Amino acid sequence: MKPEPLTLPPSPNWYCARCSDAAPGGIFGFAARTSVFLVRVGPSAGANPGAPPFRVVGELVGHTERVSGFTFSHHPGQYNLCATSSDDGTVKIWDVETKAVVTEHSFHQHTISALHWSPTVKDLIVSGDEKGVVFCYWLNRNDSQHFFPEPRTIFCLTCSPHHEDLVAIGYKDGIVVIIDISKKGEVIHRLRGHDDEIHSIAWCPLSGEDCLPVNQEENSEEPDIPNGKLVAETPITKGCYLATGSKDQTIRIWSCSRGRGIMVLKLPFLKRRGGGVDPAVKERLWLTLHWPNNQPTQLVSSCFGGELLLWDLTQSWRRKYTLFSTSAEGQNHSRIIFNLCPLKTEDDKQLLLSTSMDRDVKCWDMATLECCWTLPSLGGFAYSLAFSPVDVGCLAIGVGDGMIRVWNTLSIKNNYEVKSFWQGVKSKVTALCWHPNKEGCLAFGTDDGKVGLYDTCSNKPPQISSTYHKKTVYRLAWGPPVPPMSLGGEGDRPSLTLYSCGGEGIVLQHNPWKLSGEAFNINKLVRDTNSIRYKLPVHTEISWKGDGKVMALGNEDGSIEIFQVPNLKLLCTIQQHHKLVNAVVWHHEHGSRPELSCLIASGSNNAVIYVHNLRTVLESNPESPVTITEPFRTLSGHTAKVTSLAWSPHHDGRLVSACYDGTAQVWDALREEPLFNFRGHRGRLLCVAWSPVDPECIYSGADDFCVCRWLTSMQDHSRPPQGKKCIELEKKRLSQPKPKLKKKKKPTLRLPGKQDSSIVTEDESSRETSGPVENGVSDQDGEEEAQEPELPSPVVSGEAVSCIAVSLGVEKSKVTVNSKATSLKKEPPKEKPEALLKKRKARSMLPLSTSLDHRSKEELHRDCLVLATATHAKAELNEDVSADLEERFHLGLFTDRATLYRMMETEGKGHLESGHPELFHQLMLWKGDLKGVLQAAAERGELTDSLVAVAPVAGYSVWLWAVEAFAKQLCFQDQYVKAASYLLSIHKVYEAVELLKSNHFYREAIAVAKARLRPEDPVLKDLYLSWGSILEKDGHYAIAAKCYLGATSAYDAAKVLARKGDAASLRTAAELASIAGESELAASLALRCAQELLLVKNWVGAQEALGLHESLQGQRLVFCLLELLCRHLEEKQPPEVRSPSSVYHQWATGSEGDLMQRVTGVWRNTFSVDTPEQCRAALKKLQDVKYPSATSNTPFRQLLLHVCHDLTLAILSQQTASWEEAVPALLQAVLRSYTSGNFTLMQEIYSAFLPSGCDYLRDKLGDLSLTTAAFKSLEAFFIYGQLYEVWWSLCGPGPESSIWVKSTVPAEQREPEDSASAEDTEPVAAAAQPQSSPPSGPGLRLSGESERLLSACRKLFSERHANLQASQRTVAEVQETLAEMIRQHQKSQLCKATANGPSRDDPGQEAEQAPSRPQSPREESNAPVSLPELTRRLTEANKKIAEFPESIKAWPFPDVLECCLVLLHIGSQCPGAVNPEMQQQAEELLQKYGHTRAYRRYCQTLHMNFQRP
Repeated sequence: MKPEPLTLPPSPNWYCARCSDAAPGGIFGFAARTSVFLVRVGPSAGANPGAPPFRVVGELVGHTERVSGFTFSHHPGQYNLCATSSDDGTVKIWDVETKAVVTEHSFHQHTISALHWSPTVKDLIVSGDEKGVVFCYWLNRNDSQHFFPEPRTIFCLTCSPHHEDLVAIGYKDGIVVIIDISKKGEVIHRLRGHDDEIHSIAWCPLSGEDCLPVNQEENSEEPDIPNGKLVAETPITKGCYLATGSKDQTIRIWSCSRGRGIMVLKLPFLKRRGGGVDPAVKERLWLTLHWPNNQPTQLVSSCFGGELLLWDLTQSWRRKYTLFSTSAEGQNHSRIIFNLCPLKTEDDKQLLLSTSMDRDVKCWDMATLECCWTLPSLGGFAYSLAFSPVDVGCLAIGVGDGMIRVWNTLSIKNNYEVKSFWQGVKSKVTALCWHPNKEGCLAFGTDDGKVGLYDTCSNKPPQISSTYHKKTVYRLAWGPPVPPMSLGGEGDRPSLTLYSCGGEGIVLQHNPWKLSGEAFNINKLVRDTNSIRYKLPVHTEISWKGDGKVMALGNEDGSIEIFQVPNLKLLCTIQQHHKLVNAVVWHHEHGSRPELSCLIASGSNNAVIYVHNLRTVLESNPESPVTITEPFRTLSGHTAKVTSLAWSPHHDGRLVSACYDGTAQVWDALREEPLFNFRGHRGRLLCVAWSPVDPECIYSGADDFCVCRWLTSMQDHSRPPQGKKCIELEKKRLSQPKPKLKKKKKPTLRLPGKQDSSIVTEDESSRETSGPVENGVSDQDGEEEAQEPELPSPVVSGEAVSCIAVSLGVEKSKVTVNSKATSLKKEPPKEKPEALLKKRKARSMLPLSTSLDHRSKEELHRDCLVLATATHAKAELNEDVSADLEERFHLGLFTDRATLYRMMETEGKGHLESGHPELFHQLMLWKGDLKGVLQAAAERGELTDSLVAVAPVAGYSVWLWAVEAFAKQLCFQDQYVKAASYLLSIHKVYEAVELLKSNHFYREAIAVAKARLRPEDPVLKDLYLSWGSILEKDGHYAIAAKCYLGATSAYDAAKVLARKGDAASLRTAAELASIAGESELAASLALRCAQELLLVKNWVGAQEALGLHESLQGQRLVFCLLELLCRHLEEKQPPEVRSPSSVYHQWATGSEGDLMQRVTGVWRNTFSVDTPEQCRAALKKLQDVKYPSATSNTPFRQLLLHVCHDLTLAILSQQTASWEEAVPALLQAVLRSYTSGNFTLMQEIYSAFLPSGCDYLRDKLGDLSLTTAAFKSLEAFFIYGQLYEVWWSLCGPGPESSIWVKSTVPAEQREPEDSASAEDTEPVAAAAQPQSSPPSGPGLRLSGESERLLSACRKLFSERHANLQASQRTVAEVQETLAEMIRQHQKSQLCKATANGPSRDDPGQEAEQAPSRPQSPREESNAPVSLPELTRRLTEANKKIAEFPESIKAWPFPDVLECCLVLLHIGSQCPGAVNPEMQQQAEELLQKYGHTRAYRRYCQTLHMNFQRP
């Protein structure tokens, strides 16, 4: 069994009474999110010598929501069993050895809040939920019972260790009850004393009540009367103590015999070392307890700030306690503690494990009360990993819980030596980057756009840049300063500046010496230096080359731009990806091959990794930017977006990738070969980093809150899983409950939930849930759904609803909702005859005055008298009359104006109070105070269209003010279009346009701007560009293209159209670019369109696309040759296997003449390429296109395209009589077929383009010395292919006449030979099996053509090439041996580390590790070679290779020893056919140069065969 990878696990769950536990013998488990992590503690953990004895050994995976409870079975013989409860409503029983579910139940209808495995009954698991229901489940007999002792929320429960039927339950309101499950859950005691949540219950480890010296008169509380009756003391209730911890900051000790409290311990307020007391610490208190075994006079409890206290219960009156870890600073938890678990190890050590809000798991020695070790954990996604280049082995981890971890991965004393940094972060850490030279200088970027610098060697708070990104910081990179920061003297600027790329698409340059200063956007420098007139792409990635001379920017549209310092001159653009680029990394510069430092790997959302070789571009330094559309290598296999890449610092061309498919993949990028696949995460991978010291060690982080350290040689898989259902993660996500999008209604009765759980969600975990949520459901959604029952559909029912007592409240709620929903259902109103319709009377403007005129007769008479007195008074009114007039305000209608105004004021207030402001406004209008009306309406937000319409009466300025106020009011009411219309009425066009734009009414804003502004106004262009950017992000590419066209930016329009990537979009984009005069862009898009059509074999459409641009005439010739070659190959296949979907041209269906004649004929007749000048022009254009060399993993269609490109160059060179150029081009096509292992294609090239051999080319070349080496190589491969054909003709299952052999045996006796494809990939292996080839019969002989060929084989026996190839094989063999030695050393070290672990099984381990060994030929056991000897061999071989002339090394040559083997086999099958002199030469070459591992065994076999008499 292989060891588990070293894992930095997720944080233990918070606010759970029992979500961690330990089993005797050394296994500890804690619940983290939806799973349980298992930790082996003690000598059996297999830790390194000197390191703390613990190791994360596995994970229990099965729940779909948060695990709320975890408990082990503490019964001998079943320590491997444990139980978990979850918010998904299930209780599962597990076997920790197999990590599989034994059984499960889902009896609870509400959230489970407490769980315990009975310490006295070996198969009893007790659980309680938030509604107060308790379930007892007996595992062995699969039986259950449920009780409902109290209608309260259960917070914790604990089974008695002394009596199998007693269970103590703590509730949210502070009540503690003890029930007897044998008496149907009868309440034995109700213990009252706490006034807040019960967090923990601990039974005294010893039965009896003699262990504590409690004064019997100390507590004079009367015993409780359970259920209203005094209960006589029974043997069950005698002799045990119970301790409870509560949120009310007290610990109470209870006597079960007396049913009352005997001791109260008040938590002390301890002064925190290193800081003040958190003012909110009381609200976040969690008080957990542990009563040590065999120590009934001591009790362990948590405290306010993460301290642990050991209480001395023998001196209850003194309240004496001992603080844990008083000798060491910083060993205590820094936040509240949730769980305490005792553990007795194999060496009889008594340990105590604690989990805390500070996300640490700590182990305490109960003998010394000191901290033994700490297991750190992660409270969020692992977004970023970065190894320090100065302090080797320090790994920085950016986590979504707002903290940075720095892990010393090289620590010998502690595998988990982690420091946490949280000051000044306050958000998810999404990007990290160490300073290349300065020790401890770590740059970080956060989710809220913050960029800062931490000094990890000190405790100082970080420096924060004053310039924030508007969105998430994607990437950080250190690089040389560029203008304007690079201007000035050496001492005035830093040697390296910090670059940050944010989610809004810009890259900022920060001065690390002055972060308080403004950061510079490099887009301005890029635009000015390169005179760019189109819209710059949205940047998503930045990467500096190791030498600091070149910078790469990845973009949202999939392009990658390469810039050169100091002014960021654009060198080239890589148009390979068509989706957002997530990762761009340069190859390191310290490898054995310096040219590999120009390799750049990139990954995007389209799951394919591309590697480009920019050596030519960087060395040539082109004047104008180059566009690259062909990759150097393509790494395919992932099934989701690639999020991170890292080159191995120990290997050449080895790359690791992290992907959303849940795996990390190691690639040999040079051979396009997948090597190792890691599947240890349960989520989407977000980051990956290669260890700087261990060639096999890789670290990866994911959204499962884990960082894993794993070894490549320990992986069972070599490539990513294929298909949509590739990993268990996908199945798990599909099974997750989806958040309900419907608008939630408030039910009549709301179910209670845990108060503290909501505190966690809002306070501590709010940052995590704002980002990606696990399995599609955030914690808040899950809690809300659990608390709000789904409303049933409104169905009318008159039947009575009966319900049991447990669910009475919920059922009543449902009935109420049903009846309410039914009552709200109304039938549509019926039409009434017009005669029955009554006109509704208008509301009175003066309702108060009218009502006062309808009083009693006496009051009306009194009104008349008061009015008469007021109107006929010649002097001032006396006080009585004035008071009467104020009281009878309605008389103002009949007196003076002032009284009338008072009446109107009173009436207006009445209208406002009754909710009719429009009537109040009308009264104010009657009064003539129009300005006052408008001001009052504006203050109350009650302006209307009618009020604004009459505003001009009060004057022009009042009208302007009223319109602006009404527009603001409409904006508050989300009526932005109407508000803009009112602004337009007062000629505020710019304000109206800005209002519409800021609220995303782009269509309306553009309409207004075009109608009211000048065509050249920059506002209009800005509108088009802004709307286009938003549409582009939303995937509406066609409408976005219209916007860019409206902004006269045809380049951007074509680019955005091409982002779709399908053939139709690419063609439209190419046509658009051609119309706009963007010839280079049009050509690249037309070529992409043709390549897309090529994938579906639509040859006609591909040629039409290439015909859109004149510069693609050369590519049309390539595609023409490709079509004819595919047709030629298809004609040689049986009819039943031909592809019916191909759409060929008419000229491709003809079969007259050979392939060469057909190609030149079509070029001449269809493409008008006839004269040497036309051929020379096409040749010049095609020579600028460079394709990478092929590998055995190159797709066949891509191989054909590259081969046809080389063949087109060869034919065009022949047409222009440039034979010195034709030979290398033809040889390049042959080499592509050879290196890809496609022998059939190589032979077809020779038969089609050199049907009569190489003599024709030799005559044309004459004495040209420049191509002599290339021609010799071409001729050698020609002979090499025919040599194999001769041998295969002899090695068939039966003799058959052919061009190479003559036979008299009937052809029926021999079946067609179709095994060539299996042998052309490994000709050496095939040649080394003489015993498998039947000897030739008497009716089989070689033809004259074969004899001529065998005599020509002398040209293959080149001793110089044999010597060179032997040296190259020696180098490869030594490198492989060194790598194997390193691997074996790593395995031996690992085996030593895990020799005492639970997973030691040497035979099994060796059996599992055997497949991971690199494939190499089987060989006899040889004595081990020392390292100095290997170094000597490597030096000598490299020296030999350097002495060979470049003409020999430039052009590949067939393997000389392989040809010797094949020739000797032919000679053994046809004696006398091979010249003895040639046979002797072949044997000499094999004996001289066959000392390497690849040929040693074959040479020995042949030597024995030829030595036989």
